Amino acid sequence: MPERVLVTGGAGFVGSHIVVELARNGYQPVVLDDFSASTPAIRSRLEAVAGVAVPFITSDIRDVNALRAAFHDYPITAVIHCAGLKKVAESQSRPLGYYDVNVGGTLALAQVMGEAGVATLVYSSAASVYGDTGEVPVDETVAPCPSSVHGRTKLVVENFLRDLAQANANWRIGVLRGFNPSGAHSSGMMGEAPRGPATHLLPQLARVAAGEAADLVICGDDWDTPDGTCIRDYVHVQDLADAFVRALRHVASRHNGTLTVNLGSGAGHSVLEVVAEFERACGRPIPRVIGPRRPGDIARSCANPQQAAAKLDWRATRGLDAICADAWRWQRNGGRY
Repeated sequence: MPERVLVTGGAGFVGSHIVVELARNGYQPVVLDDFSASTPAIRSRLEAVAGVAVPFITSDIRDVNALRAAFHDYPITAVIHCAGLKKVAESQSRPLGYYDVNVGGTLALAQVMGEAGVATLVYSSAASVYGDTGEVPVDETVAPCPSSVHGRTKLVVENFLRDLAQANANWRIGVLRGFNPSGAHSSGMMGEAPRGPATHLLPQLARVAAGEAADLVICGDDWDTPDGTCIRDYVHVQDLADAFVRALRHVASRHNGTLTVNLGSGAGHSVLEVVAEFERACGRPIPRVIGPRRPGDIARSCANPQQAAAKLDWRATRGLDAICADAWRWQRNGGRY
């Protein structure tokens, strides 16, 4: 019988693509999401792309009773944990909310997993745990020093999970530090659909190109980079989803312990480089203005993905051109659920 995998935050941008990839690999995913940053309307699209019916549970990740009901109702054998608050700039003004959801939600999940005897977990961490290390590309041996509240909450959870695995030999945990998941599903049926104003670069570009926003606001042009704009490692969301399934398979086969890997392409691109590539994808110029730097931002962030290649046999296969082309295809199809 196929394994049941609970995906918290499974209606979100990354989580929904993980659900599709799980189904493609023979797992039976179950989604738990409170739809605070997503919409139930994704379900029909997700099931169409996945090719299977997917159970949805509407719940806050901090709701212990709802989590208990989920584990009671389904024979869940593993969890991929994506639920949480994710906006770096917003986290600077909402520390209580970010610690409550990101840390408190993980504590609730781990408690119920322990009660249910489920000890296989893959956690969606983030590159923001590194902060401004001064090292580019950055590998997993670099000591994290997050520059934002978001990154600090992710690091607290990482440390808790390592303590949990150290204290309980049955826990098998993967900690995946994703670097700027971007793009959309190549089918054009799923993609990033932020509520309200877009905060990530690719959906901002898509909305400007579609005439839904007047200008792209570039957050600072005085960074210590060749063209003055921030450099990031953009990884296609389908590549990222593939890595999560590989990590699940890997940690489930281990006897115990914690695996930590970076998920990135290993190539950094500045904001202006991404703008130029998106203009090629959409065939039109992107008007832009220079705005202030965002709180919690850093100049450069780029992964050394060698550990993921060695441990998971994973590498990013889609470049910036595919990321921009798929994001634009999603926008042309409406860009929303």
